Amino acid sequence: MSMYNDDNVDTFDDGDGTPPEESNNRTFLLIAGGLGILVLLGLCAVVGYLFLNNNSANQAAVTAQAQSTVQQATIVSGLTQNAQSQAETQAAAVTATLSPTTTPVIAQPTETVSPTPNPATATVGAAFTQIAQVATITTQTVIATATALPNTGFADDVGLPGMFALALVLVAVIFLVRRLRAVPTR
Repeated sequence: MSMYNDDNVDTFDDGDGTPPEESNNRTFLLIAGGLGILVLLGLCAVVGYLFLNNNSANQAAVTAQAQSTVQQATIVSGLTQNAQSQAETQAAAVTATLSPTTTPVIAQPTETVSPTPNPATATVGAAFTQIAQVATITTQTVIATATALPNTGFADDVGLPGMFALALVLVAVIFLVRRLRAVPTR
């Protein structure tokens, strides 16, 4: 007597009527290839962004240097103009005087006490005068100030919110692919 009554040895029946799973799952390979291409495109986009962003950062640095140079030139020009105007004022104060005439001078003795000036007070007064002159120059000079927040930091450089969203999408793709692999093909 035979152990196998009308059983085909070449086929395997597990009892629930589902056919065996294919050894080469084409759907999985297509999805895996598509994800690989998507990752490569993402890497290319990141490299392109880094190259383009580096150009704009260099341009911003050059612009800031040019603005600093213009501002320094404006301050130096203002100080030069102030010095020239002071020199012209002092030169204009010196005028040609007529030669003195002979007038009789009658000397009369008087007792006057004049205080001797303190040299430290004179030095401080001269310093205050110079500070006031510089203050008028700097208040007339327009100084550019930043009106927006700086665009710096790790999150701004690499787009941290976008990276987080992309990570969530990729996790969802992983769960979807696992679910598709678990479903039997028809």
